[in-house]
Amino acid sequence: MAAKPVQIAEPKGKLGVLIPGMGAVATTFIAGVEAIRRHLAEPIGSLTQMGTIRLGKRTDKRTPRIQDFVPLAKLDDLVFGGWDIFKDNTYEAAVKAGVLERTLVDPIKPFLSRIRPMPAVFEQKFVKNLHGEHVKKGRTKMHLAEQLMDDIDKFRKRNNAARLVMIWCGSTEIFLEHRPVHASLAAFEKGLKENSPDIAPSMIYAYAALRSGVPFANGAPNLTTDIPAMLELAGQKRVPLCGKDYKTGQTLMKTIIAPGLKARLIGLRGWFSTNILGNRDGEVLDDPDSFRTKEESKLSVLEYILQPELYPQLYKGFCHKVRINYYPPRGDNKEGWDNLDIFGWLGYPMQIKIDFLCRDSILAAPIVLDLVLFMDLAQRCPELARRGIQEWLSFYFKSPMCAPKLYPEHDLFIQLMKLKNTLRYLRGEELITHLGLEYYD
Repeated sequence: MAAKPVQIAEPKGKLGVLIPGMGAVATTFIAGVEAIRRHLAEPIGSLTQMGTIRLGKRTDKRTPRIQDFVPLAKLDDLVFGGWDIFKDNTYEAAVKAGVLERTLVDPIKPFLSRIRPMPAVFEQKFVKNLHGEHVKKGRTKMHLAEQLMDDIDKFRKRNNAARLVMIWCGSTEIFLEHRPVHASLAAFEKGLKENSPDIAPSMIYAYAALRSGVPFANGAPNLTTDIPAMLELAGQKRVPLCGKDYKTGQTLMKTIIAPGLKARLIGLRGWFSTNILGNRDGEVLDDPDSFRTKEESKLSVLEYILQPELYPQLYKGFCHKVRINYYPPRGDNKEGWDNLDIFGWLGYPMQIKIDFLCRDSILAAPIVLDLVLFMDLAQRCPELARRGIQEWLSFYFKSPMCAPKLYPEHDLFIQLMKLKNTLRYLRGEELITHLGLEYYD
């Protein structure tokens, strides 16, 4: 049964998008938005720009576009800023990344050239294969956080932004486990003041954003916001957060194919995945400690989707291997190979082979756009903002955040249903169950 619509403030004024990490993904996103605003290209892959949502019965034929159904910020209202360890402006960074053709980038060169990164918070030990040359200096990590908060305030005033969203497009940091400094906000702030070695740069950005009342989305597999301290701060400030690790490439394929195998009760003996890529992400992941962070994110997907504890005959003990190889000639054009050893009726073996030649940043850019617009929607909706974690945005992540006592939902199709039902709930529309018995009464 439909309920009353939930209160959502209208998206008046400019929406500032702040991005730690102005590399391939960020520049592809920013350049893409400007190209779309100038009608030079289409927003392919963006649910907020091209997606529709069914309302009511199938026979009602009510299928508005999502951007017409919920009050999202308009692309013309987006303004951009961010931080990077290199001084290149957005045009220079986009050309170096080599994702977009110059025929698309050059016509918007004046716009891109005006966006220059602020000096970044960077610590070599967390991203060993990069060497920062445009970085902040501070006596303590709290001092660095205060500099970021000052950057946020100045950006807001300079651009006359009514609202802000921060979205991480930086590198994968080394693998971190929960430490006492992460256990509470008080412990974390004490750690900032004492330069705790267990506080990574991404955590400093997240802290600065949440302290400033700015929603934070984590696009990397870093621990960052998956700690009690950040959840406590988000709860205090009633600020939305979500993450982690954009679901592109090989993991996207897994969350499409694995639900199909499980739905048909087809068994799995092993799934071997290997990648080659040559962009900055590949260079970072060439370090074993950073790769371990990514590996944890990629490996968790199948276990949660297939639920071997419920289907031991089909999935218990399956072998899952993931490899990422840095291969500079390939640039941003990643290639992922998958071999699946499956079995069916009476245990007879079969195989599936996948060769996915994809463009990493092309797949990530529309995710960034959707997350920016949906996180802004969440901050204008007290019902969502007070909850902190935005699990309804799991659709976009390899390792979705969820309430501490829950396991994450990884099935792409369930995630999409959760996202659209959340939008229906916000607007007072009936949730779709697909039961459909009323058509046969």
